[in-house]
Amino acid sequence: MTDHSPTPKSAEPVYAKLAVIGGGLIGSSVIRAAREKGAAGEIAVADSSPVHRERLKALGIADQVTGDAAEAARDADLIVLAVPVMAMGEAVAAAAPGMKLGATLSDVGSVKGAVAEAMAANAPAGAFVIPGHPVAGTEQSGPDAGFGSLFENRWIILTPQKRDDAPYQAALERLTEFWLRLGSRVELMDERHHDLVLAVTSHLPHLIAYNIVGTAADLEEVTQGEVMKYSAGGFRDFTRIAASDPIMWRDVFLTNKDAVLEILGRFTEDLQALSRAIRWGEGEKLQQLFTRTRAIRLGIVAAGQESAEPNFGRDRRG
Repeated sequence: MTDHSPTPKSAEPVYAKLAVIGGGLIGSSVIRAAREKGAAGEIAVADSSPVHRERLKALGIADQVTGDAAEAARDADLIVLAVPVMAMGEAVAAAAPGMKLGATLSDVGSVKGAVAEAMAANAPAGAFVIPGHPVAGTEQSGPDAGFGSLFENRWIILTPQKRDDAPYQAALERLTEFWLRLGSRVELMDERHHDLVLAVTSHLPHLIAYNIVGTAADLEEVTQGEVMKYSAGGFRDFTRIAASDPIMWRDVFLTNKDAVLEILGRFTEDLQALSRAIRWGEGEKLQQLFTRTRAIRLGIVAAGQESAEPNFGRDRRG
């Protein structure tokens, strides 16, 4: 693993033309950030949704808005796929006819193993395939949900192919510079290791949130609405996570099922141990666990990956 701190080299655009395939939360944030930071000259975006295209045109954040991925990718130096992970292969195939020799192809999906395979299988010869994942986002979706500061001080994990030729390494260095310009911190990682790490830090927490909110919804009738009426901060935050894009998360669990099931098994064992501690009144065990987990939360805040402000600083957009 290699860590790159945000120290961009120059103020010149990193890429003369950027094409983004998918104009939702992450895609539109990449566009906004690239424009605000001067990381790209011309910016094109392709989206299959007519509604999204109309909003993207109204927002005026891209030079070109189209429903044709190949048209957006034409003459682009960097093509970023911002579509659900199970649609990555199809998106590459759609963009491929317009991709020029030597273009870099990357993505923003939160699963890397299956996505890397789909990208490599569908990319045209001569393209530099460098999968990526910005560890950033909100529960919102659509073009209006994006904002330019989304990637500031957030990690972008790149999972390059096992190639050591000079042209590929130069493409990797250039893509790293692009994300540094957007304010991100960049780390290189094996795609399988990425999927295991994200199963712990992102995928399982979302699965738990979806499940507990679903349980609460089932209890609503029993409690005559009291679950929603008396929701405390913890449950409200679960509902925030569970409000994330259902198609995106369906695809995540189906494409990263091995890592998720492995971590889910470990979690289930730990949950059973916690249940026993409660059942047998083992207060010391509970306190030790809560103390250790509290320290982790404080460490995340200290590392600048979260805010200690009320509402976790999520109302901020700058």
